[in-house]
Amino acid sequence: MLDVRRREVLTLLGGAAAVWPLATSAQQPAMPVIGFLNSLSAERWPYLAAFHQGLKEAGYVEGQNVSIEYRWADGHYDRLPALAVDLVRRRVDLIVATGGDPSALAAKAATTTTPIVFNVAEDPVKDGLVASLNRPGGNMTGVSILTAALEAKRLELLHELIPNAAVIAVLVNPNFSEAESQLKVVQAAANKLGRQIRVLNVSSEREIDPAFAELIQHHVDALLVVSDPFFFAVREKLVALAARNTVPMIAFIREFTVAGGLLSYGGSSTDQFRQAGIYAGRILKGERPADLPVQQVTKIELIINLKIAKVLGLTVPLSLLGRADEVIE
Repeated sequence: MLDVRRREVLTLLGGAAAVWPLATSAQQPAMPVIGFLNSLSAERWPYLAAFHQGLKEAGYVEGQNVSIEYRWADGHYDRLPALAVDLVRRRVDLIVATGGDPSALAAKAATTTTPIVFNVAEDPVKDGLVASLNRPGGNMTGVSILTAALEAKRLELLHELIPNAAVIAVLVNPNFSEAESQLKVVQAAANKLGRQIRVLNVSSEREIDPAFAELIQHHVDALLVVSDPFFFAVREKLVALAARNTVPMIAFIREFTVAGGLLSYGGSSTDQFRQAGIYAGRILKGERPADLPVQQVTKIELIINLKIAKVLGLTVPLSLLGRADEVIE
């Protein structure tokens, strides 16, 4: 009789032991999910490590206590709205919209409730993303590098290096949301300097070679590449064509100059995406985007590739070299 009772007790305990782990598992909080939206591709966007570093500083590591669903538009801005809507449908806890203004605008159009962390090159207040920099309001905040506002300064730097450049080509992507305002800024700066600009419209890789052929045909003296995520993605091709055709070129970010461009003038993207990761972590911990001020990248770097200047037969003025944050020799 005692053995029967012992077996009954053991059976009951065994059943409880089988149930308890399930109950404990059911009580574990679900791992938060970040929807990562980018206008480029994983292969052409080198700042993922910086974003992950920011997340780690905020206490999150992908695969351990946070999951990330990636959506890449591969340089096709028209794909972004559908990708953003897909992330909202999947009920992600947060959307990180990177790769410039097109991603941020697509995320904004897709949801008014899901928190969004953006990185943009324009003024997010002017774009209607936030109410103000200090008090964003709504469901969005992020980081602004304001690189597009520097187009006039880039033209001035190019003029300082090549004062005899009468005609300067401007590479513009007509599909970029800020293309019209970029051209207005550049045209005003050109008028002030007494220089002529020639606009080259490029919105896909297949249009790059014809644009350079037009540039050579019209004997353009220099090239300004305006701020645009697409141009960043194809920077190596742009740099190679500029070198092949001995065209002095200034661009908006350091990576162009490192790849063999002549000049770049812009902010640090590594810091920008690290900060986006920190903000993502803070929001996952319960802070509201409305209460997190938009961060602005204020350090602007002038990078000069002296080796390329020598190849082009250009003498860089000492006044320009003295202001450079980095000189590549």
